[in-house]
Parts: sequence; structure tokens; C-alpha cells
Amino acid sequence: MAKEVNLTEELKKNFGFDTFKGNQEAIIKNLLAGKDTFVLMPTGGGKSLCYQLPSLILDGTAVVISPLIALMKNQVDAMRNFSAEDGVAHFINSSLNKAAIDQVKSDILSGKTKLLYVAPESLTKEENIDFLRQVNISFYAVDEAHCISEWGHDFRPEYRRIRPIINEIGVRPVIALTATATPKVQHDIQKNLGMLDATVFKSSFNRPNLYYEVRPKTANIDKDIIKYIKSQEGKSGIIYCLSRKKVEELAELLQVNGIRALPYHAGMDSATRTQNQDAFLLEKIDVIVATIAFGMGIDKPDVRYVIHYDIPKSLEGYYQETGRAGRDGGEGQCITFYINKDLQKLEKFMQGKPIAEQEIGKQLLLETAAYAESSLCRRKILLHYFGEEYEEDNCGNCDNCLNPKKQVEAKDQLCAVLETIIALKEKFKAEYVIDVLMGKETSQVLSYQHEDLEVFGSGQGEDERTWNAVIRQALIAGYIDKDIENYGLLKVTKAGHAFLKNPVSFKIVKDVDFEEMEEEVPMKGGAACAVDPELYVILKDLRKKIAKRLELPPYVIFQDPSLEAMATTYPITLEELQNIPGVGAGKAKRYGEEFIKVIKAHVEENEIERPEDLRVRTVANKSKLKVSIIQAIDRKIALDELAESKGLEFSELLDEIEAIVYSGTKINIDYFLREIMDDEHIDDIFNYFKESESDDLEAAIEEFGMEYSEEEIRLIRIKFLSEMGN
Repeated sequence: MAKEVNLTEELKKNFGFDTFKGNQEAIIKNLLAGKDTFVLMPTGGGKSLCYQLPSLILDGTAVVISPLIALMKNQVDAMRNFSAEDGVAHFINSSLNKAAIDQVKSDILSGKTKLLYVAPESLTKEENIDFLRQVNISFYAVDEAHCISEWGHDFRPEYRRIRPIINEIGVRPVIALTATATPKVQHDIQKNLGMLDATVFKSSFNRPNLYYEVRPKTANIDKDIIKYIKSQEGKSGIIYCLSRKKVEELAELLQVNGIRALPYHAGMDSATRTQNQDAFLLEKIDVIVATIAFGMGIDKPDVRYVIHYDIPKSLEGYYQETGRAGRDGGEGQCITFYINKDLQKLEKFMQGKPIAEQEIGKQLLLETAAYAESSLCRRKILLHYFGEEYEEDNCGNCDNCLNPKKQVEAKDQLCAVLETIIALKEKFKAEYVIDVLMGKETSQVLSYQHEDLEVFGSGQGEDERTWNAVIRQALIAGYIDKDIENYGLLKVTKAGHAFLKNPVSFKIVKDVDFEEMEEEVPMKGGAACAVDPELYVILKDLRKKIAKRLELPPYVIFQDPSLEAMATTYPITLEELQNIPGVGAGKAKRYGEEFIKVIKAHVEENEIERPEDLRVRTVANKSKLKVSIIQAIDRKIALDELAESKGLEFSELLDEIEAIVYSGTKINIDYFLREIMDDEHIDDIFNYFKESESDDLEAAIEEFGMEYSEEEIRLIRIKFLSEMGN
């Protein structure tokens, strides 16, 4: 079908590029050979070229079906810029009058036009079908192909009529392209377009230059965003909101605060919208505040941050929108504000839609919540969602990897989940599996008589968040699978059955509880340092003074992260001071007064507005384990036995005990130390910490060489901190 061509020469001649990106060349060769082609390529990967170049090489006109009028215009203008001939590319859609449409048709029939863009609505019109029957069509390109699938984030029913119309006009090769498709959506697209035999080209979804962060959405969100934008002086950014009203309000608020920002949404008249979009592209403004109507085909390579004011309805939407950052390969920060209430609101919006659609929408929202609340690497979750395995344990460029949470052993919990799924004959979703594990007698459970199952209530020792985390992480580890056709039903994989026969270690990270976020996490940009460096220095001096007076190393009084937190949230009462990480009641009582006095004076002197609604952190549920450890130590239970009874590694037990003494609680582990060490060895290490500048473990290990084990050093450090600091 294709003439013998040198593709690299054609690329240089038509577009001025020397080399192809990624899979482009293989995709083009496949299409030139007359084969159906399916292209899955992330935003910024160069999808358009995959059909633009072949259209110029092949005889006839390529028909590109695209959902957005604004996008067509951009693409046609771009093609005309590359060619000497204006008629090389055209579009037909509702924005053209009759005379313009006649001009387009005459250019096509005379053979000038290589690329014709049509909206799916225009394609279905009888007169256009009749006209296209007379045209020599080289191939069909279906752009934004995820619109075909109701599982996609942008479902358009008229896309479902594309295949029958192609059959009516005349069958030619089809190339379908999308930037976001889960395995389920991909299958849907291919089935619908009748191209199950197509060659599939899938590029990696990983965008290593993008930093992903999810922050709790608090009452201070507007303040946070303004502060953040001001720290990104002169850089371009997009803020996505769900409602037009919020877009207008936020754009106005940013303007009032001296930020060059404009709104963009589908409710504005098209002239204003285009004007605002151009102002952003031409950098007359720095920030565009938009609904998701903005950005399809926005080819601004140097967007440095994308902020989601509201969490999107699906992970595809999220991936597509965040994908507009850093398209030039440079830095791109993707910051999302999340609160579960927003998802409940989105679920309410779905009422009134057909049940099947509501069901799908709900599943998509659950995936989004899982992403937001998980403490796992964000990249790993996103790529897994798109059917791609990410092998690294730490991507080093998301909030969870930069501040990793502690892993806990969940071998038994995973066994319980697998047994429950099997007992339920693999016919239920995660929510239901958790209900059964937790022994909830819901109407659904009772109607199936599942309260009689042996597994019913077997997981009451854990909370719902833990079970969610186990299931999510077991999916990523490949022990369970979600049924694609009945979206959401859990199945046990071959690996899962093998695990049940022979369980191995399975560690999970607990999910974040966004409803009870304990302290504000500083946004990336300032790293983990205090918001008020001046106060931080004052507090360090005070700590030094107290340490000198009490002849203690400064770190015994408060550790650096505690001082940083004080210089961020300005606690001025003992109660507020206890909300600071690493400060328990004991420490607050012992050293708190002097610190509060200094902070109060600083706040008054500099007229600082404190984050008033300082969340009071409750200690109770978080410290069930800690309380039981303290009680066991009071009863003089050997620590190695204690670790075993709690299902902890010995080093994990030491982590817990260290946290107890750092926050100011006094404990006595002499009974255990005397059993395992000589007095003079104990004194040797104790004196080292007394004279040392820091409680750094590495430094202590280096100091003692092979003389003592890491565990012995940690145990004496605990004794030292408890006796000297508490």
C-alpha cells in the first residue's frame, strides 16, 4: 500500500525533526503497511505525529475523528504551518458556515487535503457520510480514543457509533490513539472499534520528572495555594477545580493577592475563553484556574506545577491533568488537595444517571480514594492502574517516597483476606470482603447468610483502613486481581493460592487518615524545614541554654523535627505543645513552659497570625500498642518475648520504645539489660551518650566498632534518654 519511503528523510522534510521519539517510527511503519494500530502514549509523547506523517506520505485523505473543536483548530493551524499549502489540513464541525464547508469539500475532492479533522457528531450526519463515500480515504485516526469507553474518564456515547459509520463509508485501516487507558478501557476501545487484532504499541506511563503529592484539604487551602504560588515566582501553573463557580472565585482571590491569574471554563463565552487561553500560552499571566474543560491539546511545554483544588473523578482524569506539567522533561510538581467529603459530593452528582453508569463511576471514585489515601509510592499505584509494573521500591519523587511510612508485617492479615475471598466464591468487591472480615451484619451480608461463614468476623482485630491497605497492596503485589468485566470483583491469583499454602513475609504501609491529619505537612519547595526560620534559631538557642544548665546533650530535651514543628505551628499552651510530634505530656511538663513563653513573645512581637485551628491530636487510639508495651515493661517482661507476643521484629519493638521515651515517658528496662549485658559495658555506652553532641546511632556504632551490637547500643540509648531526659 505504501510507497518505499525513507521515514527519517520525510520527518526532516515535513516537520524539521532529525529523529523519532519512542515508538513513533514503528507505529508509522505499521500503519503504512495497512494494519490496524492501537497507540497508548502518555501526554507529551508525540501522538499526533503518528498519524500526521503517514497522512502526508499516503495517497488520499486521512480522516481524524477528534472530540474537541478547539483542539482541531490548533492541530490544523499547526499542520498548515509545516506546509506551503493551506488546504493540506481542514476540519468540519459545527463552527463552520456553509461557504466554508463547500471550500473544504472542494479542496478534499481536488486531492489537496491530506488530513481532515471531524467531530464524531459531524461524522454521523447523513450529508457528510454521503460526501465521504466519494473520497479516497487513506486511513481513519480515532484520537482521544478513551472517549469510546464508559470506563474512560471522558465517555462520549457518539464515539460508539464510529465503527458502524466507518463500515458505511468504506473500510480502511484504523489507528486509535489515547494518552490514558487502563487494561479494561483498552479492551473496550479495541472491541468497539472492531480492531481486536490491531498491533498494540504501548509506551511507558512513567513520567519520572513529575513529583506527586497529596495534601489534606483544610480550611487554610486558599492560603496554602497563595503561599505556594508565590514561592514559584515567574513559573507557569494550572489549578483545576470541579465547579465553574470555584474557578471564578479562586481566580479573583489570586488576582487580589497580586498573582497574575485568569479563569477558564466551558460556561464562558468562547472569545473570552480563547483570550484567556492565549494569555496563558503567551505568558501574559502565570496561572490559569480551570475546570477540566481546559488543557486538552494545550501544548505548553513548561507548565511547572498543576494543583488540584478538588480531587478528580478518576485516576485517568488525574493522570491526564497532571500530565500537563513538565512536558519538556523539566520539573513538574503535581499537588492535590484531598478530603473524603469531596468524593461523597461527586457520588451524589451521579444520582439520576443509569445504574450501570453510577456503578462504574463509584468504582472509579474508589480507585481515586485508594490512590489519595495510600502511603505507598504514588508512581507504583498509578502505573499499576494503567497495567504497568514499576519495579523500584522508592521512586524518590513523590511525597510517600520522600517521607516513607513505617512498614508493618501483614502476613496473617493477607491470609485472612485470601481465605475470605475464596469463602465468598470470588463473587464480591473489596468493601463487602471487608464487611465480612470485620463481622458487620449488614443487610447484604445477612441476605447471603454470610454471617454463618467461618471467616465472618475473623478480622475484628484490625480497623477498616488496615484491611483496605492490605487489599490494595495485595493487588499491586499480584496476590489478588480485580475482575475486568465485572469491575471490582476480587479473585485470588495463582500467586495468591501459593501464598496461602506457604505464607512468606508480606509488609504493608498503613494508609493515611486524612480526616485526622495530625499536623500540617509543609508543601514541597521548602523541604522539611521550619516555616519561621527566625523562631527556629531562637528555639535552638533556648534548647542549648537549658541543656547547658541541666548538663544534658541538647537532643535529649527536644529533637530538631520537634523544634521545626514549633516554628511552624506556634503552640502557645501546654496542650498545644503536646500536639507537636515528639513531645509527650512528660516532656511538655518538664521543659514546655520556657518554650511556650518564647514562642508567645515572638508571635506578639511580630503580629503573627497563628494557624488557629490547630488540630488537637488524640493520643488514645494511636497508642494502644504503646500503652501495652509500657505496661509489659512495668511487669518486667523480657523484651524479646514482648516483641514476639506483639508480632514485631525486635528492632521494631525498639522503634516503639524509642518513640515512647522521646515523647517524654519514663520507663525502666534495667531488669532486661542486666540479663544480657555486664554493668561496665552498660556504663561504657551510657557515658558515651552523656558526652556526645548527638544521639545519632550511626555515629555511636562507628565509635564502638565491633565491640557492641546495634541492638545493645539502642537499648542503652533508651535507658539514657529515659533517665536523663524524662
